[in-house]
Amino acid sequence: MIKDWNLFLFPYNQAAKEWKIKLRGIREEFQLMDEHSPIEFVTSRIKAIDSIKGKMVRRNIEPERLTEDMEDICGLRIMCPFLDDIYTVVDILRKRNDIDILEERDYVNNEKKSGYRSYHIVFKYPIELLDGQHNILVEIQIRTLAMNFWATLEHSLNYKHPDVFPENVHKRLQEASETAFELDEEMSEIRKELIKDAKRHQQEGKKNENCNLRK
Repeated sequence: MIKDWNLFLFPYNQAAKEWKIKLRGIREEFQLMDEHSPIEFVTSRIKAIDSIKGKMVRRNIEPERLTEDMEDICGLRIMCPFLDDIYTVVDILRKRNDIDILEERDYVNNEKKSGYRSYHIVFKYPIELLDGQHNILVEIQIRTLAMNFWATLEHSLNYKHPDVFPENVHKRLQEASETAFELDEEMSEIRKELIKDAKRHQQEGKKNENCNLRK
């Protein structure tokens, strides 16, 4: 059994700190270039010890296999303003050389039965400790603000009411998830239209400028 949980969780805490800095750095770089950032904000959490123990029992995970078999001990969440931003962030992560992506799960367009939507990436990340390099698993969840709103409240309801939701409540949660997704789609369409209009006005402005120069 794991004798010192604080020592065991130290590299996961370290990974969370490092990756919050890296992801916020991506956002800052977009801002410095005066471009739209696909990252609104970033949060992290380390799985509670009781939750780890409970999952070990449910999944029959042996203590010596915990590092290899539990992928969400260190979890990061990236909140994006718009739907398209999710896949922009995914592409950015795929191109990085400091992670080894092991698995991707698209729950954005293939939502879970509960209505949950998000994009999950599990990757291997090397942490340098006093006794050398340790490879740990990190999970990143990428979602819009609307998806995060739904997931946060659904988790809160589930935590306070651990029994299975009644069928009518389950259906209402699914409908609420669909409403949130429709809002995401509508806001994304509005953004695309505004970008298109801005480009058209810019082109018209250049045409008028060229006409004035000829005169």
